[in-house]
Amino acid sequence: MTGPLYLAWRYLVFHRVKAGILVLSISLIAFLPAGLNVLVGESAAQLRARAEATPLLLGAKGSPLELSLSSLYFESREPAAVPYDEVARVVATGLARAIPLHVGFRVASHPIVGTELAYFAWRGLVVAQGRQAAMLGECVLGAEAARRLGVAPGDAVVSSPESVFDLAGVYPLRMRVAGVLAPSYGPDDRAVFVDVKTAWVIAGLGHGHADLREASAASSVLRKENGPEGERIVANASVKEYNEITTDNAASFHFHGDVSSYPITAVLVVPPDDKSRALLMGRYSAPEETVQVLRPIGVIDDLLGTVFTVQGYIVAALALVAAATLATAGLVFALSIRLRRREVETLVKIGGSRGSIAVVLAAEVVFVLLCSGVLAAGFTLATERLGGTAIRNLLLS
Repeated sequence: MTGPLYLAWRYLVFHRVKAGILVLSISLIAFLPAGLNVLVGESAAQLRARAEATPLLLGAKGSPLELSLSSLYFESREPAAVPYDEVARVVATGLARAIPLHVGFRVASHPIVGTELAYFAWRGLVVAQGRQAAMLGECVLGAEAARRLGVAPGDAVVSSPESVFDLAGVYPLRMRVAGVLAPSYGPDDRAVFVDVKTAWVIAGLGHGHADLREASAASSVLRKENGPEGERIVANASVKEYNEITTDNAASFHFHGDVSSYPITAVLVVPPDDKSRALLMGRYSAPEETVQVLRPIGVIDDLLGTVFTVQGYIVAALALVAAATLATAGLVFALSIRLRRREVETLVKIGGSRGSIAVVLAAEVVFVLLCSGVLAAGFTLATERLGGTAIRNLLLS
């Protein structure tokens, strides 16, 4: 390192606090647009990947965004329900497979997803511990949900309604954990999966109670009636409903009414090819339809378009902040040179040329800018490498 450069470096080392503040300020203002671009790009990639893997969604007419967020990422508020027979209606077209979804309840902060075994095969989810749910009232947990709840196969978790003010009097259901899924690094990791019928039990549409025909239940019988379908027993208010399904009481759980009219929040529609998808969407495009069929990737792209527009405004604001920061840094250097007038005069008196002194002062600026650039590049590289993990953790939180 030559004399002028050495003097510039030693000056910055001696005034390390001032130099450090300048380096950090400039590096951060240079990093923020690049880091924001990396994080938004990673978020968009992860959101689009799940939407792109889902060909079609069927749900009640309303907000396509709410339907997509609820069905794909188990976020947003619960969309309007559609009857369960919409599954059979899709299958009857012969154009696609149909997988029902019921999302609306939670175990602590983790969504309860009512579905069928076909969902696990379609999403590529495999059981890492225990086994798949085999009976009513059992559940399978995502890897992150099991870790946060601190449960393993053989333990139990308790459901809670979507609303704290549950006026319907539906009891929380205690569900036995049958298995834990291997990590998939997506929204499925934080979900609690149950059978659709178990979700209906949580909703109060199915229940189990003591056999009222037994002598021990006589005190719970209000009256007995004879009808065309045989004897009908009417219970009084003292009858106790079970809030846990076990092998002993599983046979007592039943549903009233037509199960095909029971609610689900969405249907995952999986056509074999693009032609079948187009035909199916055409069948559900009539104005009198009460349900909608949509492509999630289109909905998510619209959402991301809005996000990128907002990102553009943020980057423009950061550019103004960057200009202000650089102007402030320039002012700091200018004031520093004025305060160092006696130092410059001393350098002249000991034989320093004006060119050498200019090199010293310019080198200080260059060193600060170089250090800022290296630090900003390091921040950006770290964001690129760790951003994916951070975004996944954020999506799972």
